[in-house]
Amino acid sequence: MGKTAIVTGASKGIGRATAIGLAEDGFDIIAIAWRDNAGLDAIKSDIAALGRRCMTFDYNIADTASVDRFLDVVAAEFGDIHCLVNNAGVSVLQRGDLLEVTEESFDHCFDVNTRGTFFLTQAIARRMVKAPKIEGIHRSIVFVTSSNAIAATIERGEYCMSKAAMHMASQLFGIRLAKAGIGAYEIQPGLILTEMTAPSKAKYDNLIADGMTVEPRWGTPDDVARVIRTMTAGLLPYTIAQEVRVDGGLLIQRF
Repeated sequence: MGKTAIVTGASKGIGRATAIGLAEDGFDIIAIAWRDNAGLDAIKSDIAALGRRCMTFDYNIADTASVDRFLDVVAAEFGDIHCLVNNAGVSVLQRGDLLEVTEESFDHCFDVNTRGTFFLTQAIARRMVKAPKIEGIHRSIVFVTSSNAIAATIERGEYCMSKAAMHMASQLFGIRLAKAGIGAYEIQPGLILTEMTAPSKAKYDNLIADGMTVEPRWGTPDDVARVIRTMTAGLLPYTIAQEVRVDGGLLIQRF
């Protein structure tokens, strides 16, 4: 019996590393990204080289009206879904004064990071609870939030709020799904070097050198993917909505 995982934001960064890692763990992959067909083609090729199946979708999860149609296509090809990794996310349209945040930037963050992620998770969870448990397969939902789910960055308040909402969502789904044997988990990445963070690399290179993180380096997408693989393998028994900070000690309170 095969295992199938949906990974959002799968064409680059944390999502790409996660999709490849899960394929190495025996999952067939449904890779979702938006407006990155080249990245989707590359991840499909890489996963095929590992001997696993991969279906790709150029799909904006903010389009909640099409969620069920998308899942029907997936079900026709793969059957039941055993894992969802909610990795897709967007940042603010422009950093700046909290008093100048626009509705456009606020909606941009919440439509994808919060609303889209919630309703995709809800739709998949509904199907998961109706499907029979299979011995030896751990079913899981992983929320990739951010250190900003906890730590406030006033220059991008709308992003912080959208991720804080998903921190709560992971706990809510954890409570709701526990009796069905479905694990819900949260990853809070810190400074991870990806395409999204690359424009700020010089700034944070200096801050890391000055002690911003306990471990004096950037995190990598593979650092995050390794923790996700632990969660999806069912190696965190007796945990509900467990949150793990992959941040090199960024959020440790220090004096």
